[in-house]
Amino acid sequence: MVAFHFPPLAGSSGIQRTLRFVQHLPANGWEPLVLSADPRAYERTNDDLNREVPASTVVERARAWDAARHLSIGGRYLGWTARPDRWMSWRFDGVRRGLAMVGAHRPALIWSTYPIATAHLIGVALHRRTGLPWVADFRDPMAQDGYPPDPKVWRSFDRIEQLAMRHASLCVFTTPGAARMYRERYPTAADRIVVIENGYDEESFARVDAAAVAAEGPLNAGAVTLLHSGIVYPGERNPVPLFTALGALKASGRIEAAKLKLRFRAAVHDDLLQRLAREHAIEDLIETLPAVGYRDALAEMLRADALLVMQGNDCNEQIPAKIYEYLRARRPILGLADPSGDTAGVLRAAGLDAIAPLESADAIGRLLPAFIDAVRRNEASLPGDAAVEGASRRGRAEALAACFDRLIVRPSRAP
Repeated sequence: MVAFHFPPLAGSSGIQRTLRFVQHLPANGWEPLVLSADPRAYERTNDDLNREVPASTVVERARAWDAARHLSIGGRYLGWTARPDRWMSWRFDGVRRGLAMVGAHRPALIWSTYPIATAHLIGVALHRRTGLPWVADFRDPMAQDGYPPDPKVWRSFDRIEQLAMRHASLCVFTTPGAARMYRERYPTAADRIVVIENGYDEESFARVDAAAVAAEGPLNAGAVTLLHSGIVYPGERNPVPLFTALGALKASGRIEAAKLKLRFRAAVHDDLLQRLAREHAIEDLIETLPAVGYRDALAEMLRADALLVMQGNDCNEQIPAKIYEYLRARRPILGLADPSGDTAGVLRAAGLDAIAPLESADAIGRLLPAFIDAVRRNEASLPGDAAVEGASRRGRAEALAACFDRLIVRPSRAP
């Protein structure tokens, strides 16, 4: 399993996909071997999840450098050192160590996972050198209209896509929209494209002390706290219309700081959020707080009065991984997303209908007061049990193992 996002990396929900596959695949007949990057390549680290990696799991770390931090002079670095991404240096030692792992452990197949595109370069190199089947876990689309904005990076993404669609035994996406897009883009690979969504880890929720969460009470006594847990991307999750709507609602007296708090946890772009809060005179409504450990983040979701998901209409084929943990938290969810996109589809399938386009301040302004009032009266819709139970990481690992099983001819057992 070639994965850049792996403990002790901190600050990315993407780490959960690989980590939970590593935990749950052994129960389905597959023993993972992990090829990741040296922790020096990570911008931030946290030991919080290290203990959740099974002790029996083989984890190899290949040398890697971040071009922006390790290869720059005066904050500038050569463009080729960051194509397809800033960790392209991982490729060289990654292939070397991957070949050594193949020689030592004789794996049945190779799995590599985006969003660090270099992982797929390692995956295809190992496939070509060993002849082992290769499964390319795309998660989300790579080369899109206008993304990446740098034409040279876009072309490198496009080349990697083509390599995967030509050589991978399976290409895995996390949303129906992304799979549909790639089946249309690469019709000859359509029968090798499958969907395995992200999910939540039940065992992690079970480790959160429910009694302690209940004893701590609400996040802000007397006020409804609407929590956004995770990164706020200025483009794909542009908060400007939301802040515009909040400013107008506050000015008209329809909401007040004593009764509503919008909390951003680990948003990364705190300066942007604070500036927007000042511009719209809603500093008293907004809380920006730093990252916490994974278990603490789950506990905060359970304590929140409601949860906020944001997804722009240029990401209709993508679903924030956090949404599945939101479902498991069984709190009301406000979805600021295109009603025709995959994110809104997940919410509707769970029985949730508080949805407005992220780009429309007017639509948000119409929806938000009614949603907050329903939360305050304990009348807001909650995720349905079937949708929650169907989104577990354990089930996703079973689906991945079934894909692996179809690729491998196992020796038959003696009667």
